Amino acid sequence: METKFFVHESSFVDDNVEIGEDTKIWHFSHIQSGAKIGKDCVLGQNVNVGNNVVIGNFVKIQNNVSIYEGVTLEDYVFCGPSMVFTNIVDPRSKYPQVGSKYYLKTLVKEGASLGANSTILCGITIGKYAFIGAGAVVTKDVPDYALVIGNPARIAGWMSEAGQKLVFDKEGFARCSKSNRKYKLENNLVIDITG
Repeated sequence: METKFFVHESSFVDDNVEIGEDTKIWHFSHIQSGAKIGKDCVLGQNVNVGNNVVIGNFVKIQNNVSIYEGVTLEDYVFCGPSMVFTNIVDPRSKYPQVGSKYYLKTLVKEGASLGANSTILCGITIGKYAFIGAGAVVTKDVPDYALVIGNPARIAGWMSEAGQKLVFDKEGFARCSKSNRKYKLENNLVIDITG
């Protein structure tokens, strides 16, 4: 049977894995049992996808990223080079916590971008189209469309679905110059109000 996806010969795919059509898995990667990867994804060199991880469609994962059990990536998520996920809050080698009952869930919603070398602590949600700056350390939930930077990460602005920084007028309205979508900032949250 012809496969509809590509796995480089240096990579390993365990049994009981689902990989969507036109997905590409490049050098030295490992996809562990129970993982589900959608269609049209690109996994760069040295990517590890843990047991039972769910990855949506059109996701791009750059080199040297490990996606541990308990992490879910929705459609169109971008993981920059060497960014880091965690799945345990208080790791200790002397007191190991092995198995999914110990793992806190992390959800990265549609279209979010996680910059190079950023760190996402477990048990949080990254909102739709949020933009995590390079090197940021995310310790709490990030709202939709938020641009966060620093350690600990804090909101430094707002981004459109197309990745353009939003500039709001005095009434709290903004338009993305790239997509022409309209946004409203209210109570420190952004919503897409495009008709």
